[in-house]
Amino acid sequence: MRRAACAVIAVVAFGFATEAQTPQPFPRPTNPQNPARPAPGTPPSPPPAPAQTAPAPITANAPADGTPTEASLGLPIYPNAQFIASYDAGHGQRYYLFGSEASFPALVKYYQTVFKTRGTLVFETPATHMFEIGRYDEKTMAFPPGVTIKDYTWNGSAGYLNPKRDAKPERFPSIIQFVPQPAGAAR
Repeated sequence: MRRAACAVIAVVAFGFATEAQTPQPFPRPTNPQNPARPAPGTPPSPPPAPAQTAPAPITANAPADGTPTEASLGLPIYPNAQFIASYDAGHGQRYYLFGSEASFPALVKYYQTVFKTRGTLVFETPATHMFEIGRYDEKTMAFPPGVTIKDYTWNGSAGYLNPKRDAKPERFPSIIQFVPQPAGAAR
């Protein structure tokens, strides 16, 4: 008896579900007198879906070409470092990659002087050094804000290939990754 009642409920629920999802013809016939209104006898169109608003990109004080500046990042950029690309890190954060012809030790020394901290050697091979700036909140951030330097000449490699066609240098010995502090976050 109980199975029969469940079966009846399932059939009735399925019937309601199929009525609610009746496919609409495409394209809909239009009214020749008023193209904005459908022809008589056509079912009403469903209400439009609410528009999704994307979060505004972090581009404060950035030049028109999209190259970030020290002012827009809130972090010092090594002299003559070349902007490569930026990527969405999630939680409203972006990663910014810069290539440098400077050696890994020279870059680490530069940022140790600028930040007045030793930073952390997170990997010995390939050498990767991090300078965390500000506080990390895993609920609102995808990655700790700061500067990460990576040696791309490790194990005899020629370096990180420059993605810009016919650009100089052809390869970067080191890459600098910037993750700025999100707007409104405590330092």
